[in-house]
Amino acid sequence: MRSQVRSPAPLRGFRIRRCRELWCRSQTRLRSCAAVAVVEAGSCSSDLTPRLGTSICCTCDPDWASYTLGVFICLSCSGIHRNIPQVSKVKSVRLDTWEEPQVEFMASRGNSAARAVFESRVPPFYYRPSASDCQLLREQWIRAKYERQEFTHPERQEPYSAGYREGFLWKRGRDNGQFLSRKFVLTEREGALKYFNRSDAKEPKAVMKIEHLNATFQPAKIGHPHGLQVTYLKDNSTRNIFVYHEDGKEMVDWFNALRAARFHYLQVAFPGASDADLVPKLSRNYLQEGYMEKTGPKQTEGFRKRWFTMDDRRLMYFKDPLDAFARGEVFIGSRESGYTVLDGLPPSTQGHHWPHGITIVTPERRFLLACETEPEQRAWMEAFRKVVDRPMLPQEYAGEAARRPRPGPRAAAGP
Repeated sequence: MRSQVRSPAPLRGFRIRRCRELWCRSQTRLRSCAAVAVVEAGSCSSDLTPRLGTSICCTCDPDWASYTLGVFICLSCSGIHRNIPQVSKVKSVRLDTWEEPQVEFMASRGNSAARAVFESRVPPFYYRPSASDCQLLREQWIRAKYERQEFTHPERQEPYSAGYREGFLWKRGRDNGQFLSRKFVLTEREGALKYFNRSDAKEPKAVMKIEHLNATFQPAKIGHPHGLQVTYLKDNSTRNIFVYHEDGKEMVDWFNALRAARFHYLQVAFPGASDADLVPKLSRNYLQEGYMEKTGPKQTEGFRKRWFTMDDRRLMYFKDPLDAFARGEVFIGSRESGYTVLDGLPPSTQGHHWPHGITIVTPERRFLLACETEPEQRAWMEAFRKVVDRPMLPQEYAGEAARRPRPGPRAAAGP
């Protein structure tokens, strides 16, 4: 029978207590560090503030940490960091065992110190993602900072800061819905983004002026994790194009190149404006999107299901989410200009419709809309009220007449 060596009970108990003490001390130290850390900028909102007594942020939980970079991160970002193990190694603040040198390193570094190094040369036009942004933007922001170190070596920013970019993207056909490879050229000198149906074509199929261009990632709508929606004005109507690239970095570089072109255009257009004033105008995400039902201007027509997009003060509706043109656009001004939004529909409303109504009142007419569920109605009401409660800018007054109710290019097909 093999003999077994056992530690004396008092010594074994001492070791257990010692391990507990060390674990508790490391946890206390780490939680203290996390409580004062600003959550990883770019994956979590930079304005998040920790709640006293915990290390949990208001929106995002920095209960993870990269013990090689010395930063506290959230669960979502920890997965991205795990994909770059040559740069970042991750542990849970709550669940994993920490060695004393690792705790000391975290205490000596932290998010602010890491940002001072890895974000020291971020261009003002470069998009800094928030917790609500898509996976692609958050991943490429983290890789740009820590893996490629683009913001400590400005020469590595050339793909999106050179003022010219040329390449191929998969673009959705306007009529057939097929994605085909198309050549795109962005030139700040001409203030335009162009695309060509053939690589050897001399004339572009479309010229999109930077002045009126917007780009926003729409992976769910487009059906590809790198899907980008680009909008521009064509014949005073909004034209949508949908593109993607198989390489995530390539797609984000295109996105930031478009923002750079917009930034430099606005610097010339508004020479007295600060960077802080211009950055919010470089690109915008939609306030709200989704299906609602609508009726026509006589309000006696049947309700029809349409895809709606709230883009700043423009409410656009489409037969299909990936339509090139809206069936119609409605300008929504401020309360002071006679615009308001009401819960429900007038009692005289005719026809079968979804149960949760919304009435938009404009100086010209009322728009009757219906949502399928109450949460959808609340979300739309909140989006409309934010717009109506916001005072109009001088340029918005100038554009109000052109943006008032009008049919889109294919409105003849119905509401």
